[in-house]
Amino acid sequence: ANAQDKPWDYTASIYLFGAETVAGFDNGDRSGEGTLSFSDALENLDFAFMGTFAAHNGQWGGFVDFMYYDLAFNSRVGATNIKLKTNIEMQALTLAALYRVHQSATSEVDLLGGLRWFGVDSSFEFSGGPGLLGPFDIAQDWVDPIVGVRANFDLAERWSATALADYGGFSSDSETWQLLLTADYALSDSWSLRGGYRHIEFDHTDDGTNLSIRQSGPIFGASYRF
Repeated sequence: ANAQDKPWDYTASIYLFGAETVAGFDNGDRSGEGTLSFSDALENLDFAFMGTFAAHNGQWGGFVDFMYYDLAFNSRVGATNIKLKTNIEMQALTLAALYRVHQSATSEVDLLGGLRWFGVDSSFEFSGGPGLLGPFDIAQDWVDPIVGVRANFDLAERWSATALADYGGFSSDSETWQLLLTADYALSDSWSLRGGYRHIEFDHTDDGTNLSIRQSGPIFGASYRF
């Protein structure tokens, strides 16, 4: 029986997420929203690490996805001369189980369910206008349940595609969702390159303060399968 057991497949990936970032807050008395364009993202990035580890065996699998970044950027408030300085240090950890509901020679579809943890330390400071208050600091961490679907498709001999969508939070005080679309090129049986598009966002309210961040843009990475 042991000889017939299928071995686990493991994949480790690192990637770069070149995202446009929109971060906002609203506590009833004050509100603001800062935008960092994709073209300025690398210039304003202090530090980032992003990686994924996945495992699969038969119908069951799972993955861990971790993002950490530290950003500081300035943006203008509308058409005014008021500037908003935004500082964001964020961690996002996704833990999900996978259950395969479809498999053919050229495609696979998995349902997913799990948790996404956010840890955010941010500050917003206005300047250039009369009567503006000092910096507004927000530090929040929380966990949202998520559900979703992931599909893989073979396109050609070395080419494949991945599509992933998830949604979580399920309340007016906390929502998160993600969309990932990639094309993968196999360099060998073990190594592959990945490029595509990712959008991830959340909207969370704690003690009367709402914090929202959304990021979207191209993603580039490399994966090792063993």
